[in-house]
Amino acid sequence: MSGLGARVALTAPLLHEPQTVSKPSVLDKTIAAARDALIARQSLRGYWLFELEADCTIPAEYILMMHFLDEIDAGLEQKIAEYLRAHQAEHGGWPLYQGGAFDLSCSVKAYYALKLTGDSPQSPHMTRARTAILESGGAARANVFTRITLALFGQIPWRGVPYIPVEIMLLPRWFPFHLDKVSYWSRTVMVPLFILCARKPQARNPRNMHIPELFTTPPQSERDYFRRPGSRPDLVASVFFALDRLGRMLDPLIPGRLRERATRCAEAWMLERLNGEDGLGAIFPAMVNALEVMAILGYPRDDPRRVTAKRALEKLLVVNASSAYCQPCLSPVWDTTLTSLAMQETGDPAALTASIRALDWLKSRQLLDTEGDWQVRRPGLAGGGWPFQFANGHYPDLDDTAVVVWSMDRAPDRERYSHSVNRAADWLVGMQSSNGGFAAFHVDNNNYYLNQIPFADHGALLDPPTSDVTARVVTVLARLRRPQDQEALARAIDFLRSEQEGDGSWFGRWGTNYIYGTASVLVAFSQAGVDVLDPAVRRAVVWLKAWQHVDGGWGETNDTYAHRRPVGTTPASTPYQTAWAVLGLIASGEGGSVTVRRGVEYLVRTQQESGLWSDPTFTAPGFPRMFYLKYHGYSAYFPLWALAAYRNFARLV
Repeated sequence: MSGLGARVALTAPLLHEPQTVSKPSVLDKTIAAARDALIARQSLRGYWLFELEADCTIPAEYILMMHFLDEIDAGLEQKIAEYLRAHQAEHGGWPLYQGGAFDLSCSVKAYYALKLTGDSPQSPHMTRARTAILESGGAARANVFTRITLALFGQIPWRGVPYIPVEIMLLPRWFPFHLDKVSYWSRTVMVPLFILCARKPQARNPRNMHIPELFTTPPQSERDYFRRPGSRPDLVASVFFALDRLGRMLDPLIPGRLRERATRCAEAWMLERLNGEDGLGAIFPAMVNALEVMAILGYPRDDPRRVTAKRALEKLLVVNASSAYCQPCLSPVWDTTLTSLAMQETGDPAALTASIRALDWLKSRQLLDTEGDWQVRRPGLAGGGWPFQFANGHYPDLDDTAVVVWSMDRAPDRERYSHSVNRAADWLVGMQSSNGGFAAFHVDNNNYYLNQIPFADHGALLDPPTSDVTARVVTVLARLRRPQDQEALARAIDFLRSEQEGDGSWFGRWGTNYIYGTASVLVAFSQAGVDVLDPAVRRAVVWLKAWQHVDGGWGETNDTYAHRRPVGTTPASTPYQTAWAVLGLIASGEGGSVTVRRGVEYLVRTQQESGLWSDPTFTAPGFPRMFYLKYHGYSAYFPLWALAAYRNFARLV
């Protein structure tokens, strides 16, 4: 039986011919080429790692960091500048994802970074960017993170950013705002920011570059830094803004000894989580802030902790012959597990051998005894998760953990991984939120009022349960069939049913977006034994079929994330989204449908000479409405997985 649990007969097995040694089908050849290409990319240690690309904010910030510290690698900054120029859009600025609309904050940082590297403001590309920025209200209208950067470089006064006292570190847990009430990515970014905003250092800025030309009103005269265009603050937001103003008034009265105590508390929190050469939180924004804090606190450049923090950032760089960019983080556990699942679906000896090597590597990365921030909500729960990155001990990821368990459970020798699987399953069940769903890193991280604080204009402070992560956990709990998990499984399925949209789709938080969410839930329902005739399944199938394109593929842009619904013109089909749809439909009893056959034909037709697929589009939201991600591996392993699932389905009937 296929790992997707398909149940109905194949009526038109296109691309599937009677198998002989001398005459493999077109489908077989396509699968074999993709398998071989992926095996060739497997590391000697057993993992797979593909590039993870974000928008131009991240490489621009790398340049800004070099100039903040006066640690400039001239050759590297010119390569990053070339990358930034190449990604400037027709509208004159920079978007958050390929084909996206102009983004003011990203464009301000990219412009400033290019000016720091020596680009003349009078050059055509800089003129176009400046015009677009000014037409959007100028740099004063940029988001909070951008305005903090501008304050650090002396481009705006500190009153242009929210009041962020380092004394937050001393607040009790019952207080309305506490670090334990926000997501891991928020706290790792915020804690070093507390120190930066309390100390208010000035960037070294050795070339003395400034950007007054990006403001419609001189920064010192601007009185409206906190206006949110097109929205009125509600009562909660108004209260937070009032507290912000009160805090500024009282700040001079804070005793120096108390501030120093809070600073040392924040410093100790940061140092405990530095995470070696994988960096604070293993994410770029937190890692940059940590390195800059070390500099302003007087750590010498040769201090081992500062050296390690800088090395962690350098490991994120992708440097080519003429250009370079910085990744937001690394994704080895995620890439390895999803590729392993694709190999297991392929099923031949070479693929299974590659999968076993991957699973053996993954087994060694499990976080069994590491103490993490998740234990604040679950103090008695033993560890058992996996990180997303090579290492991130304080922050295991439920989504990664679920797919690792899924692949280990599919291994030919399941007993080889039984201890790892059971520890992980225990941890997953222990991390279920009160509404039955599962989040990426936390339990009940849903204090939505915190998204109204002035600091949180990005609306991404929290990590509530989502349909896509819950679907993955449902998949593995259903596969394992442990009696002790049945109540948690039933509650999770109820959560998924409650999350279905009116049109039959599910929203995917960590992938783009409705196709991802819908396919994830359909696979989970199949594993959990939800009948293919269940009304929720049929509504989702109708939705997926309706969104198939004329070329047989599926596509969806990141525009749907901000709007929470499919919008705009029909986007181009993509290999990874087509693969998601095919997997979801096969799991829903549609393996023999014309819809699935056309999707498979699209994937076969678009395979490249390398044996894999590629696509320029961004595949997932990172921080919602803040930055988006392009997993380069998604167009490699997901199409192989879908094609192998289709072939396995055909062989069963």
